[in-house]
Amino acid sequence: MPSPGFKDYFSAGAAEYATFRPRYPAGLFEFVASLSSSRRTVWDCATGNGQAAVPLAAHFDRVIATDASAEQVAHAEPHDRVTYRVALADASGLDAGSVDLVTVAQALHWLPLERFFAEVRRVIAPGGVLAVWCYSRLTVDPIIDEVIEHYYVDLCGPYWSPERSLVDQGYRTIAMPIDEVAAPPLWIESPLNLEELAGYVRTWSATRKFAAAIGRDPVVDLVESLRPLWGDDAARRLVRWPLHVLAGRVRTA
Repeated sequence: MPSPGFKDYFSAGAAEYATFRPRYPAGLFEFVASLSSSRRTVWDCATGNGQAAVPLAAHFDRVIATDASAEQVAHAEPHDRVTYRVALADASGLDAGSVDLVTVAQALHWLPLERFFAEVRRVIAPGGVLAVWCYSRLTVDPIIDEVIEHYYVDLCGPYWSPERSLVDQGYRTIAMPIDEVAAPPLWIESPLNLEELAGYVRTWSATRKFAAAIGRDPVVDLVESLRPLWGDDAARRLVRWPLHVLAGRVRTA
């Protein structure tokens, strides 16, 4: 149920998002779960296709996963302890004081922060935890990274929304209503072939806007630039994304 403040950059590519977005490491969820004194209920806000919701279900009795995009929810991975709902970040529909942990994975920068934080304070149980995280630019090796950096900054640069800078800063400029607990160093790692890397780049909101502006798929050119550096297209190379995690007990006042 979109509102005038909901920026929907991902519904049109929900299936690709579910296929090509990288998966989070188990250590992330072990850390986040360790902060919660109760393992009853999690609210995974802006869940997308459930990439955080499903792993959280291994640690909690119940996960309520919401997203403002019905299309994203339609492509979410089913799980018997995950309940998916279409809802806005600042109007979750959850009962007051009913949630032990609130999580936001790679989406905090799209939310109306003050209204979302107010909703977190409303639904969080005493002593409850808020954990948010994002991952920044991928790395493969210096030569490939240079080509992708050119695409990210020079070609996609005009098409990134202003909110993207919050991700590049690792969310460190956001005033969080928590008593933060330092997270261990965490990375997403995934062995990808060239087609899978291209699929991931096509999920970027800036790639979609860039393609609309020029009337064709700009990732085709990126792949052609990467091909002589990658080697065999089918060869899998380790791709890494640094994770930035902010987590701690919610300050309710």
